[in-house]
Amino acid sequence: MAKKEIKKVVLAYSGGLDTSIIIPWLKENYNNPYIIAVAGNVGQMDELEGLEAKALATGADEYYAMDLTEAMVDEIIIPSVQAGAIYEEYLMGTAFARPIIGKGLVEIAKANNCDAIVHGCTGKGNDQVRFELAIKRFAPDMTIIAPWREWEIKSRDEEIDYAEAHKVPLKISRETNYSKDKNMWHLSHEGLDLEDPTNEPMYEKEGFLEMGVSPITAPDVPTYVTIDFEQGVPVAIDGVKKSATDIIWDLNDIGGKNGIGLLDIVENRLVGMKCRGVYETPGGTILYKAHQALETLCLDKMTAHKKQELSICFAELLYNGQWYTPLREALSAFVTETQKNMTGTVKLKLYKGNIIKSAISSPYSLYSEEICTFGESDYNQADAGGFINLWGLPTTVHAMLEQGLLKNQ
Repeated sequence: MAKKEIKKVVLAYSGGLDTSIIIPWLKENYNNPYIIAVAGNVGQMDELEGLEAKALATGADEYYAMDLTEAMVDEIIIPSVQAGAIYEEYLMGTAFARPIIGKGLVEIAKANNCDAIVHGCTGKGNDQVRFELAIKRFAPDMTIIAPWREWEIKSRDEEIDYAEAHKVPLKISRETNYSKDKNMWHLSHEGLDLEDPTNEPMYEKEGFLEMGVSPITAPDVPTYVTIDFEQGVPVAIDGVKKSATDIIWDLNDIGGKNGIGLLDIVENRLVGMKCRGVYETPGGTILYKAHQALETLCLDKMTAHKKQELSICFAELLYNGQWYTPLREALSAFVTETQKNMTGTVKLKLYKGNIIKSAISSPYSLYSEEICTFGESDYNQADAGGFINLWGLPTTVHAMLEQGLLKNQ
């Protein structure tokens, strides 16, 4: 669609540097379109404060706030935890939010007869793919505008120059200009000194960490936490029934205070480059650990091993923006089947960034102390000899062939 035909747009609006300057840029470069700034509430808390006033003051014509936190948890986060989806040590975060926000943007764009959807993702990142694949899934004919792929701005410093020239208020300075993304699950840090992998993250520096503390400054005594699951869904914390969303909030608080969930990695982006990111995922790290512990008790060997294989594929689909695809839906159906007996209680000990398993119990436990005990039991150890002979038969035959011992040679 030509620029002159763009009369009304929906802008994925966070109030950060990128989306703040996009509003005046759209007005200047797209013939002054009607701009609906849409913020998706995925649990970024204080970052939502004052967004409406800021958007309108910057030139937006309308502002919407979508409350997507519960939907993100129930539709994406919990199914991913159940799947054990981990991408190169990364427990996702940004990838959880983008599909659900993209879907919401389409709903608002259609309801308001908009000509295009605009996002502030750079041409180097993963989020452009995640947003756009979600948009294409629900509005395949919708025009998408990505200013970073059009404008002449080349860096975040130049973005700040543009903001200052257009009197766009910013909460950051050039010195604190980390690229961050925050939702209820995590906080990511990129840029500045982190672009050099030889620089250690400044965990102890005031203001760097937002969801917790460094393990060094965490309490010198451990904290215990108990999580109850029903069919793989967290339903209670320390014996108190709560929604999965509220449990994650509680775990964020508990984990953050104990220095849990810090990750510093150089990861492989979808677009082909490596990037260095520092992530805070206090509650999510605890939840993953608890769920994995329960599966060791309740999931049979063959299913567990196949699930580990498929979890890599599941994680890649999520990371690569392919949440709304037939393959992901098929994998989720498999995961749901594996969770039927994933009911039980996991107790963990948290201490200075470490998560230590304390106790696991389940009415569907496949563990039998009577069978595996080193003490006396009904297990017939003599049976192992025949098992080994049959299990090793191919190896034995191959060795006999090599040594000329096989009959009829």
